[in-house]
Amino acid sequence: MPRLSPTTVRRLGAIACAASALLFARCASRCPGPLADDVVADDAIIVGGERFSIGTRVVTWHEPDGYSAYRLGKHFDREAPPDGKKRYSTRGHLPAEMQERADALTLEDLQQVVHQFVVHYDVCGTSRQCFKVLQDVRTLSVHFLLDVDGTIYQTLDLRERAWHATIANDFSVGIEIAHPGARAQPLGAEMRTWYEQDELGWRMKFPKWMKETGVRTEGFVPRPDRPELVSGTVQGKTFHQFDFTKEQYEALPKLIAGLHCALPRIRLEAPRNPDGTVVDHVLPEDELRAFDGVVGHFHVQKNKQDPGPAFQWDRVLREAQAEFDR
Repeated sequence: MPRLSPTTVRRLGAIACAASALLFARCASRCPGPLADDVVADDAIIVGGERFSIGTRVVTWHEPDGYSAYRLGKHFDREAPPDGKKRYSTRGHLPAEMQERADALTLEDLQQVVHQFVVHYDVCGTSRQCFKVLQDVRTLSVHFLLDVDGTIYQTLDLRERAWHATIANDFSVGIEIAHPGARAQPLGAEMRTWYEQDELGWRMKFPKWMKETGVRTEGFVPRPDRPELVSGTVQGKTFHQFDFTKEQYEALPKLIAGLHCALPRIRLEAPRNPDGTVVDHVLPEDELRAFDGVVGHFHVQKNKQDPGPAFQWDRVLREAQAEFDR
C-alpha cells in the first residue's frame, strides 16, 4: 500500500473527524448517552471509561466471575506466577494530537478512530474455554465474548487495542461468539463431537474433556436457532455449520446497537455486493480500512471463515437497527 504524505493524512483525519461529528449528532438524538457514575447497572459496556446501557446482561472484567484481559498471567491457574505479558496494547496509527494520550483515550477520541466491529466464532464452544485459550495459552485478547446462553463478557475497555484481527486491530472492536465452528465436512466426526439429536432435534453438547463449561444459566441446553444444518460459501469454498443459539441472536443486536450509540462510526451495516448480498470473502486492505460498520473475521483475513455461512447477517443488522430506533 503506498505511503501517504503528511498532508494527505491530515486531510483524511479532518474528513474522518467531520464525518464522526455528523454521525454523533444523529446518534445523540436517539441514544441516552453514558450512565451517571452513581447508577448501578448490570447491562453496561465500558467505552473510554464511560458506561453505556445496552439492555442485556454484560459481565465486565471488574466482576468477581468476569474475565480480565488486563491480568498479566493465567486466569485459570492462579498458582502460576504472573508471566508479565500483556494481552493487549494501545491503539496505533492515531492522529498526532492523540498519540501522547494513547494509553488513556477518551470516549471522544474513540468516536473518531474506532469504526469497525469484527465478528468471530471462537471454535471453543463456550466463553470460558475461549478465554482460557486466549488468556492462558495464546496470550491474545478480544473485547467481548458471547456465550451460548446469551451472556456477554467484556474483558477490556474499548480504548485498548485487543489482539484478535490482525490489520483491523487498531480501528476495531472484536467479539468471539461461543460456537464450535464451520466444517468442510458435514456431520463428520469433528461436528458430532459437539452436536447430537434428541426428541426436540439437534442440540449442542459439550465434549467429555470439558469438565466445566462456565455457562451461567443453570441447566441451559444450547440449540441452533434454525434446526437444519446450514451450508454456504466463504472464501470461495463450501462450509457446513449449525446456527448460533436464539439467545445469542437476542443479545448480539443489543450490543451492536449499543456500540453504534457509543461509537457512531460503527454503522449498522456490513460490506455488500452490488446485488445487496453480504460479501462472503476477504476485502482488499484499502476497502477494509475504509469501511465503517460490522465485518466478519473472513472480511479481514483470507484464511478465516468465521462467523461462517450460518450467521444471519440481515437479521442481526435489522434487529440492531430496531434496537437503535427504540
